[in-house]
Amino acid sequence: MTVGSKRTIRCVGALVHDSNGRLLLVRRANPPGEGLWSIPGGRVESGETDEAAVTREVAEETGLSVTVGRLVGRVERPAPNGVFLIFDYECQVTSGVLRAGDDASDVAWADSATLATLPTTDGLVEALSEWNCLPRA
Repeated sequence: MTVGSKRTIRCVGALVHDSNGRLLLVRRANPPGEGLWSIPGGRVESGETDEAAVTREVAEETGLSVTVGRLVGRVERPAPNGVFLIFDYECQVTSGVLRAGDDASDVAWADSATLATLPTTDGLVEALSEWNCLPRA
C-alpha cells in the first residue's frame, strides 16, 4: 500500500494491562528501536487480520496468549523507504508465562514510575497519554 509517494507497512501493537494497572512492555532486540522499550507488536503478514497479527506478535515476543479487544488508536512512524502505519489494540491476557522471545530482549510489567525511567520508542508515552492508556502507579 502507498500513501502519497511513500510505501506504508501495516503494523499492530498490543496494549495489555494487568490487574494492577501495569503495562506490558518489551525491549526491542532488533531495529527499528533496538534497545528501546515499547508495547508488543509488529508487521501484519500478507493475508493476516489485525487480530491474528496481534495475537501472534504477543505470543512470539512475550509467551502470553491474549484476547484482542477494541482498536485504541493508530500512529505513523518512519520506516526505511516508507511509513509504518501502526494500529494499537486493547488486549487481555488469557494464559501463558511471561518470557522474552523472538524480537524481544526483555519483557516487563511496568507501572508509571518504572515507565518514566525506561528509554522508550519515539512517541510511545505521548500516544499512551493521549489514549488514556498509561500504566497506573
